[in-house]
Amino acid sequence: MFFFGGRDVQPKLLPKVFLLIFPFLLAFPGPLYSQTFHVLERPDLTVLYEPSLQGGAEEAVELYQGVRKELEEKLGLKVTFAPSILLIKDTEAFRKMVGSDLIVAFAVPDKMLMVIDHSRMRVSPFSLAVTMKHELCHLVVHHYVRGRRIPKWFDEGIAQWVSEGIGEIMIEQKKPPLNQAVLAGKIIPMRALSDFFPGDRESLPLAYEESQSLVTYMIEKYGVEGILNILEGVKQGNTWEDAVWNALGVSFLDLEDGWRHDLKKKLTWLTYVVNNLYEILFFLAALASAIGFLRAYFRKRAYMREQREEMSEDGDQRTEDTKNSTEHGA
Repeated sequence: MFFFGGRDVQPKLLPKVFLLIFPFLLAFPGPLYSQTFHVLERPDLTVLYEPSLQGGAEEAVELYQGVRKELEEKLGLKVTFAPSILLIKDTEAFRKMVGSDLIVAFAVPDKMLMVIDHSRMRVSPFSLAVTMKHELCHLVVHHYVRGRRIPKWFDEGIAQWVSEGIGEIMIEQKKPPLNQAVLAGKIIPMRALSDFFPGDRESLPLAYEESQSLVTYMIEKYGVEGILNILEGVKQGNTWEDAVWNALGVSFLDLEDGWRHDLKKKLTWLTYVVNNLYEILFFLAALASAIGFLRAYFRKRAYMREQREEMSEDGDQRTEDTKNSTEHGA
C-alpha cells in the first residue's frame, strides 16, 4: 500500500503529491514502493520522506533558502519553481533503483524532483546542503532551456562547478582519474558523453571529472556569461553546435581541442610526481628496504664464508702441527 502521512500534510496537497510521485514510484523496488511517506510542505519546497527521516526533512527545509541563494548568485539563474525532494533511507533500494552503488542522488527534471540517498549524506565529501545544490542546479538548467536537449556532460559539469567540484557519485580512486587518462592518452571523447555516461567503475568517475574540467575551462576562458549564452541559444531552439558557436565564437571541436591542450600543458611530469608523491616515497622506501636487506644478506654470507675459511685454515694448521709433532717425536 502507498499512502502519505505526517503532521505537515495538507489535504489539498495530496492530489498534487500523488500525481507527482506515484508514476515515479512505479519503477521503484517493491519495499520502497510499499513504504509510507510523510510530506513536509512549504511554499517554495516539498519534502517527501520516510517516517524515520523526519529530522532529515526538517534539515532540508532549513537549508533550502541558503542553497537556493548560493546557486542563484553563482550561476546567475533564478529558481522560479517550487521543487520537491524525496529522501530515501534504504540504500539497497536506492542502489537497485539507479543500478549503481556509486550514485548517491539524482534529479528528475520533468517532475522538478530531487531524489537523495539520505544514508550517505554524512559520507565525506557529501552533505545534504551540497547535494541539494548539485541536484537543484540540474533542475534549474533544464527548466531554463525549457526541456530542450543539452549534452549530459555539460549539464553535469555545470552542476559540479556550482557545487564546488562535488558530484553525485562516490569516487573511490585516491588519484584523480583525469590525470591518469591524460598521461595514458585515454580521455573519453566528449561526444561520447553527450547522451549517457558509462556505467563501469573506472569510466564513470572519469566521465564526471572530464565534465567538470571542461566546464571549468569554459568558465575560466569565457566567464559564466559564456555558459549562460550557450543555454540561451539552446533555449531559443539552436542546435548545440550552433549555440556554442554563437556564444563563444569557436566551434565545439576547437573548444575541446583547446581544453585538451590546456590539460596537457598543466599536467607536467612534475605535477604527476607531486600528485603521486606518497606512492613514490612509499616505493622508494620499499626499494631502500629491499636493497638494505640484500646488502645485509650478502654481508652475512660473506662473513659466514670467511668464518668457514678461517675454520678450515685453523683445521689445516692443527693437522700440520700434529704431523710435525709426530715426526719430531719419532
